[in-house]
Parts: sequence; structure tokens; C-alpha cells
Amino acid sequence: MKTEKMHAPLTPAVFYILLALATGDKHGYEIMKQVKHDSQGQVTMGSGTLYGSIKRMLADALIEEAGERPDPTFDDERRRYYRLTELGRNAFLAELQRYHEVVSLANQRRLFPGFHVEESL
Repeated sequence: MKTEKMHAPLTPAVFYILLALATGDKHGYEIMKQVKHDSQGQVTMGSGTLYGSIKRMLADALIEEAGERPDPTFDDERRRYYRLTELGRNAFLAELQRYHEVVSLANQRRLFPGFHVEESL
């Protein structure tokens, strides 16, 4: 993955997958449910979108397959678990910083009627 590509804004699907994995390893269906929850239903992805994104993210070294698995008696052995790589965590944090800067700028310009970020923190 080229350095400039890593610093490019992430697509919503990639951002929400990284967000889902930021708290720990997850398998595909778990990621799908977490993305739907975290985006409040704004981002829904079917298995084709999810696994297409995962395939690209694996190729770009943003995520990797997790080596450890839960107790096999509580898990389906066919499931693949994924985790963030250092590159993926850095891309995720860079995107969060971008969001923070945009929200701060919008707040400074009073673009949030009746709401100011400093007041809510």
C-alpha cells in the first residue's frame, strides 16, 4: 500500500469496518452487525460488500486474519476472524483526526445551530 493512499480519506465501509475491529477481533457476521449498530443503520452491507472490502483491506494490509480463535466448542470452525494491523490502526486514527478537525472547524463557524462541541465535552 502506498503511503499517500493510507492517508487518503477512507470510504464509509472501510471506516466502519476499522471502527468495528478497533475494539478487538471479530468474524464477518459480527463485523456486519457492529457496522450497522455503529452507523445507526446508515451503513448496511451485505456479505458481498463486506467480503469485497475485507479482501481489499487484507491486500492493503489494513487488517489481517487473527491467529487466535475462541474456544471451538463455542465457535464455528469455518469462521475467519480479523484484526487491525498497525497500518490499519494508523489509517483509522488519521481518519478520526480528520473528522475531529472538520467538526472543530464547523463548530468555530457556528454551523451547528444550538450545539457547540466544547459545550458537550
